[in-house]
Order: sequence, then structure tokens, then C-alpha cells
Amino acid sequence: MDEAFTAVEHELGTTAACRLTGRSRATHYRRLKPTPVREPRSPQVQPSALTAEERNAVMELMNRPEYAELAPAQIWARELDTGR
Repeated sequence: MDEAFTAVEHELGTTAACRLTGRSRATHYRRLKPTPVREPRSPQVQPSALTAEERNAVMELMNRPEYAELAPAQIWARELDTGR
């Protein structure tokens, strides 16, 4: 199909060749200029992320028996009520 497209394109033009072969013009132009290969980015740490110590403290708090059946939002509200 690519050979037929190339042969017809030089004689009739891109638009007519696309119609005859059933290829989208966007596909044709996209294939002429492929996207560049991106380099992998290094993982970024969010500024508001908890440190390992803070995360461990929160997990210990959430795993207490009195909070076993509560949602995190309820635990947070109860801890606010107690002043922690």
C-alpha cells in the first residue's frame, strides 16, 4: 500500500493519493515526521509528601485498635478534636 501511495502521490498530489489509497492525510504527514524519542525523567518527590518517619507515625496511629473500623477522615477528625 505504501508503494502504491508513493507512486500515485508524485503524479496526483498528496490529497488525491490519500483519497485513492484510503489513508488519512494526518497519518501521511505524521509518518513524514515521527515523534522524537523522549529521555526518561527522574522521579520527583512532591514537596508536601510525608517523610518516612512521618508516614510511619501516621501508620502506627491508624493501626491502633480504637481506630480499626474508622475511615482515615474520621481518624483525622478525632485527632483534631483531641488537639493532636
